[in-house]
Amino acid sequence: MIDSRFKMPVPRLRTIAKLCAVGAAALTLNSCAYDGVKVIVINMFQGEAQPFIDRYDLKEKVYISGLSPDAPNMLCNYDGICQVTTGMGYANAASTISALLYRSKLDLSHTYFVIAGIAGIDPRQGTVGSAAWARYAVDYGLSHEIDAREMPAGWPYGYFGIGTKGPGEKPPMDYRTEVFQLNETLLQKAYTLSKSATLEDSPEAIAFRKNYAYAPANQPPAVIQCDVASADTWWAGRNLGQRARDWVKTMTDNKGNYCTTAQEDNATLEVLTRGARAGKVDFSRVALLRAGSDFDRPYDGQSASDGLINYAQQGGFVPATHNLVNAAKPLLDDIVQHWPQWKQGVPAN
Repeated sequence: MIDSRFKMPVPRLRTIAKLCAVGAAALTLNSCAYDGVKVIVINMFQGEAQPFIDRYDLKEKVYISGLSPDAPNMLCNYDGICQVTTGMGYANAASTISALLYRSKLDLSHTYFVIAGIAGIDPRQGTVGSAAWARYAVDYGLSHEIDAREMPAGWPYGYFGIGTKGPGEKPPMDYRTEVFQLNETLLQKAYTLSKSATLEDSPEAIAFRKNYAYAPANQPPAVIQCDVASADTWWAGRNLGQRARDWVKTMTDNKGNYCTTAQEDNATLEVLTRGARAGKVDFSRVALLRAGSDFDRPYDGQSASDGLINYAQQGGFVPATHNLVNAAKPLLDDIVQHWPQWKQGVPAN
């Protein structure tokens, strides 16, 4: 907690902030200027946030009006690394990031953002504990839906694009939030820095993977690059999983490669996109990382309902939350250690 009586050497203090006189126990950004935020980690709930808080000693509380009532402070350290917790789902994510951009007096024009959350993962692309950097985020929920029991014969599932006549057709981008593409240079930099990172595992995850007869589902976790489908609905199963694969391909003109599920990403990215148009942030400085905590579809012989309802038995939650920071750390550290270069943009080498 930043207190007006707190004493610290001036050079170190300036690495995170230029503080005005503060009467409250926590620094209130609506009443004074604040700068020096090099990177903000965006998590969705406490289980994702805690490994970052612990690893980076994020003890300084920065109150921003409008953040999640469950996490009303941005947490920072004196290296310029900060963290916010949005709350889960589209509404919470959009509300929190909007408050971060518009309710504070932060200068975030040079700040990097790393969205880091757990996810369901396609067993054909990764395994529980794997951490995936995304190129595309595709909205899984913006679509027509017909109950599968009433869909036309021959349809693979009841979902299809709004304004189209059936599955496989690409809809017009009327919502303008259907697909986001992240900066390729930053993506490759993040992947290159982290691809050899040591990832954690669990005995439960090791045992559960053996139910899958193919790789990479039955292999140890790794840092990978593939894309995310986001929606408020927490779906699961082979048919809906295939729909995610198909939908990402359709919406990215066959350039995307689906692997992870999420409940917030397109909402968060839309706020950051609008913030970029308003001159608040630089969207080219946004990276998206999801770590598999459970498989998005069951193994052969398992029902979809069992796979979803008993997802905790897969043993992926702890490795996934820990591997978010394990995979993000090389990027975060490089940004801080080489800030003069990163402040100008993603370094070429």
